[in-house]
Amino acid sequence: MLRKVLAFVVLVLLFSIVVYNPSATSEPGANPQDPAKEDLSRVEYPSLAKIPWRAHFMEPQETLESLFGADWVTVARFNRIDRRHVYPGMTIKVPVDLAAARSYTPMPEEYAEAKRYGKYILIDMTEQWMGAYENGKLKFSAPAATGAPGHETPVGVFRIDARHRNHTSSLYKTEDESGQYPMDNAMRFHIGPDNVSYWIHARDLPGKPASHGCVGLYDEGMQNRVYGIPDKPQLIDSQKFYAWAVGENEYEEDTGDLEELEDAPVVEVRGTNPVYRK
Repeated sequence: MLRKVLAFVVLVLLFSIVVYNPSATSEPGANPQDPAKEDLSRVEYPSLAKIPWRAHFMEPQETLESLFGADWVTVARFNRIDRRHVYPGMTIKVPVDLAAARSYTPMPEEYAEAKRYGKYILIDMTEQWMGAYENGKLKFSAPAATGAPGHETPVGVFRIDARHRNHTSSLYKTEDESGQYPMDNAMRFHIGPDNVSYWIHARDLPGKPASHGCVGLYDEGMQNRVYGIPDKPQLIDSQKFYAWAVGENEYEEDTGDLEELEDAPVVEVRGTNPVYRK
């Protein structure tokens, strides 16, 4: 009888560990203490008000690729999330018309404030999205992850003043604390009064504001190097923005080291963090 009781206690403890202390997101698992992350249908983006979509609960063994084939990219961008953060137990938004959603962007095709600049970056915190403008016209855009509540990205008009292709955080480490958090393709756009620097750079995108104030873009190449997944990197927006804004076509050879820049693109950050429905 004592053995049965002990076995039952062990099972309960194991179950508690799995449910209430999930492993790092490199080994995805649901987290009941973070409902906004698990249910992305609760995140309100103004641009989706007129776009039909349905909520989908991710079942065991389901992935974006298995559910949507080549359109997994469309669904990932629609949710502002990367593959590493999609796991059983969470709910995502699925556009009803996948073909139409392929060209989805919440950024305006023309932006008056950008017309007098050759290159201009607009970051919309409410939409969690970032656009690249040339003479006021949208060149391309991508999902972005801005600062989490309490660490909001500063709002205003700034200018990129440095680039660092191989940048790493001086304050934060990776989840397993094996090294400093990678910030590939980093572009500094602001230094606060407390001497904290704000960068646009490669990072994880969990489908909601998540940084300590910087602005993160997809880079599955970085995720593969650091976490070993995904096997075949495809989303590399941080590299695209970096090359367009501060790459070697705009400046001299990029050594990968920290370099200060002049006359780099203007960066505007607007809006507030998106609303989460209860």
